[in-house]
Amino acid sequence: MHETPKVSAGDTTERLVAAVAAPAAPASALPGWEVGVAPFGLLTMTLFAVGVGVITGIGAYLFRELIGLVHNLLFLQQLSFVYDSSVFTPFNPWGPWVVLVPVAGAIAVTFIIANVAPEAKGHGVPEVMDAIYYNGGRIRPIVAVAKSLASALAIGSGAAVGREGPIIQIGSALGSTLGQLIKMPAGQRIALVAAGAGAGIAATFNTPIGGVMFAIELMLPEVSVNTFLPVAAATGTATFIGRLIFGPQPAFKVPPIDALPLTRPSQAVTTLFLYVLLGAVCGVAGALFIKALHLAENVFEKIPGRYTRHALGMLMIGGLIYGLHETFGHYFIEGVGYATIQAILNGWNAAGPLLVLLFACKLFATSTSLGAGSSGGIFSPSLFMGSTLGAAFATLAAPLLPGFSLDVPAFAMVGMGAMVGGATGAAMTAVTMIFEMTLDYHIVLPMILSVAAGLGVRRALSRENIYTAKLIGRGHVIPKALHANMFLVRAAKDVMETQFLLIPAETRLDAFLRQLDRRHGMRHVVVTKDGRIHGAVRINTRIRTGIADTGSTVTLGDIADRRFIIVRETDVAFDVIKRMWRKNAIMALVVRGDDPPLRIPRPNRILGIITKEHVADAVAAGIQAYPR
Repeated sequence: MHETPKVSAGDTTERLVAAVAAPAAPASALPGWEVGVAPFGLLTMTLFAVGVGVITGIGAYLFRELIGLVHNLLFLQQLSFVYDSSVFTPFNPWGPWVVLVPVAGAIAVTFIIANVAPEAKGHGVPEVMDAIYYNGGRIRPIVAVAKSLASALAIGSGAAVGREGPIIQIGSALGSTLGQLIKMPAGQRIALVAAGAGAGIAATFNTPIGGVMFAIELMLPEVSVNTFLPVAAATGTATFIGRLIFGPQPAFKVPPIDALPLTRPSQAVTTLFLYVLLGAVCGVAGALFIKALHLAENVFEKIPGRYTRHALGMLMIGGLIYGLHETFGHYFIEGVGYATIQAILNGWNAAGPLLVLLFACKLFATSTSLGAGSSGGIFSPSLFMGSTLGAAFATLAAPLLPGFSLDVPAFAMVGMGAMVGGATGAAMTAVTMIFEMTLDYHIVLPMILSVAAGLGVRRALSRENIYTAKLIGRGHVIPKALHANMFLVRAAKDVMETQFLLIPAETRLDAFLRQLDRRHGMRHVVVTKDGRIHGAVRINTRIRTGIADTGSTVTLGDIADRRFIIVRETDVAFDVIKRMWRKNAIMALVVRGDDPPLRIPRPNRILGIITKEHVADAVAAGIQAYPR
């Protein structure tokens, strides 16, 4: 039988202090979350973001040039940077030996990943999200260089991956590096990481609004003027740099399309329904993409030797692109695949079965490339698969609807958005970017409905998107929504606890404890001395009962904790919590709103108290406001 331990009268005051009111240890911060670092002003942060945008824009140009150099060397045996990814690659002078080109790239990529930066492996965005939520926005500077080289070698040698993931990771690494060189709070460093990510995707696709939306939907833990303005400044700057270099034209040239025949209402309604149905199909395809990528990673992980597994995977890709060329005249799926997308948008009259085959081949090739250990993004492959699915859908549906005129390029564009939105979970980004890449406003309405259908179906089949699924495997959960905690905007008077005790400092501890009602688990005491606030004490009466019989001469003044702050009843809970955290205070004393904020008030002016326990309970209760 265990008895409550007694504290003898001979115990020292220090032991009683530790037993009765042990001060709260400093809040354990997540790795990389510094405490007490002074923040920069909004103007300074915006200027930093402009610098990130300039460097990222130039980096996007150099990255694309490096891809062109590698591609021309390995596929065409030419020393040239000139490479238009929207034009099909001419037949390789290597002939059948072209199957070894991706293998050569795989060996070089594996060397970089193994010896320089393991973070360069994969599609990049999950690593950035992981750094934001689990490392205070810290990314090693070497990642920018390693990712550039590895992804350029992978894409240039034919790996079926995209170039946007790498430039997102490169831009994020640049933003993080600046945030580490110039000491700043983790929140501001994260804003620069998100700004670099948005700048990267904006410079790659010439989509400034899409870049901002990407950062908001997938990167930023919170959205406010303090985070939005740096992101907008970086994406705008990077887009400007990109347009100076690449020109103002959108990523894809789209001829005039007739997305919705509004002059014929009945046909317009039917066509709109077909767009929604296409979205559902893309949602299934998005879930399939997520599961195929996860399966490929697991399968290749069982093959011993990183060089062996990567070379084997890319040998399969080499054989596939050669087989497609021999059968249908083009490599189709190698690299980013923009040439196939552009051909479809230009009205390429391909048969439906061929388009479905190309979808399946790209799905296999991208999953195999990344699963085997390549470096590159999934955004471009999603665009490829969406365009082939959309075009195949319209091509196969047209014979079933005599008298209807289905615009194949329009369905391809909608399929691109639905596939991207469904697979990545970034619905607003998908709608915005496809519009910016095509500059066709008529596509927006079908796009919104199709993306919504695609996202809903994918969520029903796979709760995690293609980015978070990888992190879940590490045990790192990423929030799927931006929550505005309604508790944080409430006034202190609406949060405070009014049940507290005002006790003079000279009161003996043992006598005070004997008078307490044992039914209450925690008592909050404000200790007064000479008519002023002396300190605060938190006493758990259930575990301190033995102290009451010690006869000790320790007083409440001896154990009072001076770590308290004074807040006014009108102060917002967010500011109260921030001050408590910075000061490591055990309690906030709430006083009347007309009291000067910098003076210690008289005890009789205290209206209530706020402790960390109250904050936790109120925040937890506020979760009920969010739909599940």
